[in-house]
Order: sequence, then C-alpha cells, then structure tokens
Amino acid sequence: MNVVELTNSGLYCAAGDFYIDPWRPVRDSIITHGHSDHARVGGELYHCTKTSEPILRHRLGADILLRAYDYGKPFKMKDATVSFHPAGHVLGSAQVRVEVNGEVWVISGDYKRSPDSSCEPFEVVPCDTFISEATFGLPVYAWPTSQAVAADIFKWWQEYKEGPSLLFAYAFGKTQRILSELGHLTDQTVYLHGSCETLTKIYRDQGIKMVPTKLVSDMPKEYKFNGDLVLAPPSGHRSSWMKRFKDPQTAFASGWMQIRGNRRRRGYERGFVLSDHADWKDLVSTIIQTGAKRVLLTHGNTDTLERYLREEKHIQAEPLATQFEGEAEA
Repeated sequence: MNVVELTNSGLYCAAGDFYIDPWRPVRDSIITHGHSDHARVGGELYHCTKTSEPILRHRLGADILLRAYDYGKPFKMKDATVSFHPAGHVLGSAQVRVEVNGEVWVISGDYKRSPDSSCEPFEVVPCDTFISEATFGLPVYAWPTSQAVAADIFKWWQEYKEGPSLLFAYAFGKTQRILSELGHLTDQTVYLHGSCETLTKIYRDQGIKMVPTKLVSDMPKEYKFNGDLVLAPPSGHRSSWMKRFKDPQTAFASGWMQIRGNRRRRGYERGFVLSDHADWKDLVSTIIQTGAKRVLLTHGNTDTLERYLREEKHIQAEPLATQFEGEAEA
C-alpha cells in the first residue's frame, strides 16, 4: 500500500487528503520546515511544529492560516494519523510520520545527525517505508564536528585584524548554528547582514543562546569593522553590499566545501565544512535504524546510495524524483 504518492503538486496522502511540502498551492499542507524549497506561499492551511510557526509566519505571511503541533503528538487527518518528530536540520524542522491502517511511512524532509545547539536533535522513527534525502549521498562526504569547525572559524577570525572577516552562510539555520557554536567560545559581538537579523531574533525568542549580534547597517559609516566577524548570505558575496568593507578576508560555510576546488570556483579565500544535512555515514546508519523495508531516496546523489543499500545492505531502495533537488547552499 502506498500511503504517500508523488503527484504534480508534490507528495500526497490520499487517506488524509493532504500534501507534504507541496510545490504548488493546495488546501492542506504538512510542512517539514521553513526553507523555501519546502514551504511555499499560496496554501490555504498549513500544519507545522510549534517552533516552526514563527519562522513560517515570517517567511509566508503573518496572517496565513496555520495549525501548530508539539513534537510526537499524533493528530488525525481524515483516515490518517500524523505526527511530527525532530529532524535536526534547523529550528522547528520535522520528520512527518503518517500511519494508515497500520502501515507507517516517515517522510524525513531534510535532516542531520550531528549535534547542534541551535535546534532540536534528530529522533529515529521506526517505519515500514522511509523517504530519505540524499543531498550528500556519496562516501566522500564526512563531516567534522561543529565544535571543531567553530574553533577553526574563531581562529581564522581572531588572527586577522587588518580588516573584517566576512563569513558567508545560509541565512536561515546555518547562520544561527554558527552564532550558537561561537557562543561557547566567546562573547564578542558578531555583525549581521540585514537578511539574517529577523530569523536570528526568532531563534533568540525561542531560547537559543548565541553570541551578541548587531546589524552592519546600524553602524556609523566611518566604522571600519577591522578585526570583526561579519555573517552574510551567499547572495551578498561580490555584491554592492561588500563595498562597505575594506580589505576583507572571505570564507564560505557549507557541506560543499568538503570537495577540494569548490571554494576556488565560488571565489572564496577559505572554506569551512559545515552542513545542516546528513553525511554519508549518517544517511546509511539512519536508514538502517528506522528498520524500514523500503526506502525512497530524494534530493541529490540518489544513485550511489540506492546501489549501496541494495547491494550491501539488502534494503529495497528506489529513487523518488521531486521538483527541488536539495538546497544550493547546503
């Protein structure tokens, strides 16, 4: 029995008459998290976790019709029983457990297993069918700890006093993770691009501890930022916004920095390997831990992971092509 099917509007559960992270406006949508490839405008009614609610209202509109739920608390959608479980991806992110007539499917959304002080930790959810992302589904991807990366970022920042240190990272999730990890090392103020400010405040309002921050735009024009750390989204790189800074050193924080050459192609002086997705080892171990007899793989490097699961782990694995194949700045 297919509890969830792929349609022109996205993943659809007929028994519950709802979609999960649909890419077109629909009546009822279950949202795994607030990134733009999972949460889109135009829906009639959204369902999400309680910690995701302020993020969705910020991104989709304050007046959207939305119902928010605690993690692990089941609710009925017609003939389906649904519950949210932590995905460890960003604040409020969730896996969606759907049960119909005793058959359990789990739709993971995006997830990671690495410890992260800025969001809820991942929870393994036993199921019959597991829909897993495979953004970094190659053995070459193996993440260092976020604590080690934060220590490298701090050292890189502290050793450069001649100008600002500009660190580019995804504005939602990655930025707040860096600010949280740095909070274990320093209480120095970090300066933010404007696009990072509101989401950072939402994190603070939900009790996430981070280093102090100020907006770049709030500083006097004559302020030089020498010896300061500035966080900005990748869209700010080589934009007119950068004219504010004299003699900056630049870096990019992303899982893509695992591959030598990506940093040079993107035009950064330094790369820090930090991803909010599972690496190869964690993808494989998570799939095994769910006990799923069938695994559907989406986003990214599905072929290699599918073959490995079939040949080495004897798990029925298949690709599931969706409209969006992973976040560009993961």
